[in-house]
Amino acid sequence: MSENSRICLVVPTNRECTATLAEVVTEAEYAEQHLGADVRLLVLDSSEDFESHAKVLAECANAVHLGETAQREFLTRIVREAAPPEPGRLLDLLLPSRLSYGACTNRAFLIAAALGCDSVHRRDSDLYFQTYAGQKVFPIHAELSALGRRARDVVATENRLDPRRGDDIVAMAGGSFVGEMSVDIEDIRDHEGYYDLVSLWAAPGSTEAEKRELVEESFTGSAPFDGDHTVLAVVDPMRVDMHNISFHGLHERVPLPPATDTIGSDYFLIHVADKAGLPGLLHNRHIVNFHTAERKSDSGFLAYQMRYAKFVLSMYYFHYVYQRMTSDDPVSIAALARESTWQPREPNAEQARLLEKAYRRLGGRFTAVADQVRDRRETLLLEARRDIEDYADLIDAWAGLMAAARTHA
Repeated sequence: MSENSRICLVVPTNRECTATLAEVVTEAEYAEQHLGADVRLLVLDSSEDFESHAKVLAECANAVHLGETAQREFLTRIVREAAPPEPGRLLDLLLPSRLSYGACTNRAFLIAAALGCDSVHRRDSDLYFQTYAGQKVFPIHAELSALGRRARDVVATENRLDPRRGDDIVAMAGGSFVGEMSVDIEDIRDHEGYYDLVSLWAAPGSTEAEKRELVEESFTGSAPFDGDHTVLAVVDPMRVDMHNISFHGLHERVPLPPATDTIGSDYFLIHVADKAGLPGLLHNRHIVNFHTAERKSDSGFLAYQMRYAKFVLSMYYFHYVYQRMTSDDPVSIAALARESTWQPREPNAEQARLLEKAYRRLGGRFTAVADQVRDRRETLLLEARRDIEDYADLIDAWAGLMAAARTHA
């Protein structure tokens, strides 16, 4: 991006994360002092630690720190101005009462537009940055070298992009992670039931070899940083992580699925960029992922595993869309989302049965997850279908919401 471009560096959080925020403050300072960027550091804070977070963010002159009340006030204004058919329902999709990785990032997209930002750069609250040769390895360095530029003007270590895409704008830049697995199942990686559980998110019709490759690659991250390596390409979604991603333009056309209590829904735009053939930059400035203590508690463990279970059931619909999507046109994506809900219910009901079986085979504390999948089976199946219907309606409203957001600086 050009010097003096205004960018939004965002951290959504629902937990104490003062150490991570201090790291991201230094990344914001680096982007301003060394890359000439005009940074708005946006923290969407649903935690009980707002005041301690505020003290850290006081070090950043352009920090925008919003609790849920302030977020709701902003969203209420833009929903009123956009005047969708069901404003109350739309507001609930943007700020649901339950956890939603997609919804919190959608709020960041809208607030970034109100702040006049050209791009959004997402970090999560459970990360820190690698150190190499005594210096922090900031993803923003690679992101700003390409994002928003014409592809032919980007200098990268490798160029795998079709030359016919040379005049297209780089819509996404991202990297992966090192450290703990992105999905918290490392403790069972050597268990014979690990394959049964992870292979369930494979696309329908996958061969046994394809499933085994997927299981081997899933949620495992990349090698530590040893010097910059960038690839200009249509980026493989398996190579990037939402801890470490940035978008230009694409997020203003298409929102993320606002599904609740599920992992994975916030990865949708990475798949849009892939299927639409949009230029992207893949870099190796990977963040360091870690798991919080809360996730290891009995309640945190159960909640997280149920999000994984719902992710598996949601993939029945997302795979349908991914296999047919060929552009970043919002109308066609919304149509595919609606078509996906016309599929017969039985294959996904079988997935629920296999989920319960896989968790029960793992034993130990996973038995409680199996019991939950069994007891909540009908609800989980209904919610997975309803989530994709909600998503189609949000896509329909997105252009109006973006236009309204730009008028509310």
